[in-house]
Amino acid sequence: MASRLLHRLRHALASDGPGEAAAGPEAEQFPESSELEDDDAEGLSSRLSGTLSFTSAEDDPDDEDEDDEASPDSPPSGDGTSGEDAERSPPPDGQRGSQLLARQLQDFWKKSRNTLVPQRLLFEVTSANVVKDPPSKYVLYTLAVIGPGPPDRQPAQISRRYSDFERLHRNLQRQFRGPMAAISFPRKRLRRNFTAETIARRSRAFEQFLGHLQAVPELRQAPDLHDFFVLPELRRAQSLTCTGLYREALALWANAWQLQTQLGTPSGPDRPLLTLAGLAVCHQELEDPGEARACSEKALQLLGDKRPHPFLAPFLEAHVRLSWRLGLDKRQTEAQLQSLQEAGLTPVPPPSLKELLIKEVLD
Repeated sequence: MASRLLHRLRHALASDGPGEAAAGPEAEQFPESSELEDDDAEGLSSRLSGTLSFTSAEDDPDDEDEDDEASPDSPPSGDGTSGEDAERSPPPDGQRGSQLLARQLQDFWKKSRNTLVPQRLLFEVTSANVVKDPPSKYVLYTLAVIGPGPPDRQPAQISRRYSDFERLHRNLQRQFRGPMAAISFPRKRLRRNFTAETIARRSRAFEQFLGHLQAVPELRQAPDLHDFFVLPELRRAQSLTCTGLYREALALWANAWQLQTQLGTPSGPDRPLLTLAGLAVCHQELEDPGEARACSEKALQLLGDKRPHPFLAPFLEAHVRLSWRLGLDKRQTEAQLQSLQEAGLTPVPPPSLKELLIKEVLD
């Protein structure tokens, strides 16, 4: 994947002068810029006991010579033998393994896969573009997040710059010093920031970095990791919805919902509820009441009978109104909404989903 990116970027960036400039005033102009070691792009997938390696014997003599730390005792993770492959390896006692019936062995593999090996997400940098936004300049990496599901499903996508990855790495290091000790990150450099080779190598490094984080259960459930994937999309979708750009917002809400479905919801249901509210509002404004009602039903299933959750009454009201519009049964949700109103748990009429969406603060 990185080799394809390298081929495309060589031509696009061959004449990009700033990447070749020596460290000096430009380092101040582009504080985000950073470099990997000038190693061979093919060697990026190599690991030292589960730690990414960015060392090389071909460093530019003008570059800083700082080696990345590697922990020889750290457990392997990422692109090495996967947990599933480990479970499928034959037992060391060959005689015992030969006595198992084929069906029993298959059942054992299936049970191990379902209970011990989590479903892993895959990450691929599909494009990387140099963005010139004077006075700043940076590379924007677009990653496909590939999870379990139908093979024809379009993968979720995110676009992040180096500073976003670095912030995630820094935050996780503060909170999870032990697990993060075995995960390396491309350090900052001051030269050759925008060459095709550097961008391709760093693309591969980011894929491996996220893959390592997903391989550690403690890190996989970290709120900061979920924020990295979802929060920028939610903020932009909320902004577009509030300004009436519903079609553009709908794509972002749908992408955010897919990301949350793949990642899980360790911090509770509030962000998925906000996402479903955004989807319902956009579908309704785009004259698709059926999809809007389906989003409301999903939200009500997540909420159950959580009183007095601020989203409960607005979703009930939206479901009643959309059911009436579609000629569908609304008696159950109507009775539930009336019960909330009689108990004084929600105003009459309750706030709309769009009102909640505008007032919600995403932090």
